[in-house]
Amino acid sequence: MNFLSIDCCTDIGSIFIKIKNNTFSKNLQSDKFNNDLLMKQVLDFFNYNNIKFADIAKVFVNQGPGNFSSLRTSLSIAKGISLSKNLSVVGYDTFIWSCARFLNTSGNIFSIIKIREKYFIKGFSQNLTNFTKANAITKEEIIKKYSNKFIVIPKKFIKSFDKEILKLNNLNIVDLDHNELELLKSKNLLKKGLIKPIYMN
Repeated sequence: MNFLSIDCCTDIGSIFIKIKNNTFSKNLQSDKFNNDLLMKQVLDFFNYNNIKFADIAKVFVNQGPGNFSSLRTSLSIAKGISLSKNLSVVGYDTFIWSCARFLNTSGNIFSIIKIREKYFIKGFSQNLTNFTKANAITKEEIIKKYSNKFIVIPKKFIKSFDKEILKLNNLNIVDLDHNELELLKSKNLLKKGLIKPIYMN
């Protein structure tokens, strides 16, 4: 599958392209997350790597959770590209993305992220079907209730995590890999139809 992926849910975002067996990626700073600058970054990225929109079939976009304006911008850009270039757009979220490599792991998986000083947790079965909604949770609850559970934290969030949480036994810190979106899509685990940003209070 040849695709573009846009992730702007945190201060360090990324754009990623896969064409056959070749991959191209670029990190983005939060000051690039506005409509004009982000679109220019995407176009420059395509030009620099000598890629055309005709080379890709899908646009993946991270729906969050994350910053309101960053998510709104990245979703607008993804939808704009999909409409103008007649490409399908697919939404994903950081919770399931962080768990992708653990598909078919024995037992349940709990993805934890931190947004604006609050922790949020979402539970998945071994086939990555979520069995809980994303809920706010305190540091104390994480340590008390999930110390022996299989926990996943995206690496780019760990700087904001309390050190006590980072010492839990079954904690897995993962790099978010855009390549794993293909697997999630092939298993019908990603959003179809209306793509909306995910916010957490």
